Amino acid sequence: MKIFLDTANIKSIKFYNDMGLIDGVTTNPSLLAKEKDNPHKIMKSISNMMDKGDVSLEVIGTTSSEMIKEGRQLKQYGDNVVVKCPMTADGLIACKKLTSENIPVNITLIFSSNQAILAAKSGAKYISPFIGRLDDIGNDGINIIGEIKQIFQNYDYNTQILVASVRHPMHVIQSAKIGADAITMPPKILDKMIQHNLTTIGLNNFLSDWKKIK
Repeated sequence: MKIFLDTANIKSIKFYNDMGLIDGVTTNPSLLAKEKDNPHKIMKSISNMMDKGDVSLEVIGTTSSEMIKEGRQLKQYGDNVVVKCPMTADGLIACKKLTSENIPVNITLIFSSNQAILAAKSGAKYISPFIGRLDDIGNDGINIIGEIKQIFQNYDYNTQILVASVRHPMHVIQSAKIGADAITMPPKILDKMIQHNLTTIGLNNFLSDWKKIK
């Protein structure tokens, strides 16, 4: 399963990329707004840093014509750019057009298997189901990943499932067990995956015992 970092923070991306842990980056207008720098500069920097990993950059237009125009502009940031379009009728139209121009698309804000089917039929490279937000309203977010996985296997869709809106490390384990193609998470979740109290305790014990030997 590919791991993407859901952030626009250059420092965080470099930190985890240097470890060899991440296969790509996902961003959105909200994440870019948090950074105190020119968003165009940030997007270009991320694309350059992740030279072989996909970088999802999101449109802000709401009509298909706006999305298509923005998608073409975003693609100029790098060959690894994947254009994020929302799961709307206009988003699907834009996806179809951009895909026909060999510009890969990530259909975002997926909340049902029905939406996932339509996004796949429009030619999306990725679909992003938001499991955490489904959990927030009392639904079983991880269940939709299993449904979509089965449907895509039934019909040999090439669209990849990119799990989004991850709330905790268990979402990562559950998604991996189902067989999701990729998952995107904020840096704090990836950090929790690295850390474990027993690892810290064990390391401290080893160091303490070594000092006794010396």
